[in-house]
Amino acid sequence: MNPECVASQGDITAEIAAIAAEYRGDEALPRLDYPPYRGTALRHPNRPPVPVDPEEVERWAPCFGYQDVDPLEADLTAGHPGQPLGERLIVAGRLLDGSGGPVAGQLIEIWQANAAGRYRHQRDRHPAPLDPNFTGAGRCLTGPDGLYRFLTIKPGPYPWRNHRNAWRPAHIHFSVFGTAFPQRLVTQMYFPGDPLFDLDPIFQSVLDPAARRLLIARYDHDLTEPEFATGYRWDIVLGGGTRTPTEADDA
Repeated sequence: MNPECVASQGDITAEIAAIAAEYRGDEALPRLDYPPYRGTALRHPNRPPVPVDPEEVERWAPCFGYQDVDPLEADLTAGHPGQPLGERLIVAGRLLDGSGGPVAGQLIEIWQANAAGRYRHQRDRHPAPLDPNFTGAGRCLTGPDGLYRFLTIKPGPYPWRNHRNAWRPAHIHFSVFGTAFPQRLVTQMYFPGDPLFDLDPIFQSVLDPAARRLLIARYDHDLTEPEFATGYRWDIVLGGGTRTPTEADDA
C-alpha cells in the first residue's frame, strides 16, 4: 500500500476544519456547496432560481388523513415473516414550531440502513448482508401534541467513497411534509458518542457546533422498554434560534 495514499484520521479532520474555516454567514445552516463533501459540487445551486407560475403547478399536495397512514407503518420491525437483526430502538419526539408549540397532523417519514449498514435499494453496492425482515422505511402522523414515535433497529455505519476509508456515522433520515410539496424538509438524526462525527463531511457541513448538536438524539431511559428496546428522544424544531438543521435550509 502506498503510504502517500493513506489519509489518517488527523489529516481528514484537519482538511475539513481548514476548509470550514473559510466559510462565513449563518453557520447553523448546512452548506450545500461544501468541498469536503464531494457530491455537493455536482448538485448545489449555482444559478438563480427559475420563476414558476403557481397556477401551472399543482402545489397544494399532499393531503394525508388517518385513513391514509396506518399506525402500523410506524413499526419498522413488523410486516415480515420474522424479526429484523439488530438493536431494537424506540425513536420518539415532538414536532415543534419556532415558538415551541406543537405541530399536529404532519406526515413524518423515515428511512435508514439496516443493522449491517446497507439500504434496501438497488443502487446500494455495500457488500454487507441484506436483512429479509427489514425494509428500512416508515411513516406516521404527529399527534395533537406534536408527538411522533417509531419502533425500528439501530442502523449500522457504511462506507460511501467520498474519500479514502470514508464511513457515515449511524443515522436515520427524516422527512417532514407541510401543506405543499415545496415545504418538505429533510434532515438526519444521529446517535450520541459516535466516533465518526469528526470525519463525516455531511455532519460537519453544519459549521456551528451548537447547531450540529441539535442533530443528535439523546438516550431516554424512561422511553426505554425493559427487555425489549432502548429509547432515544429527538425533537424537530421548524423555526427560531433552535431550529433543526435541514438539507433544504440553504437551497
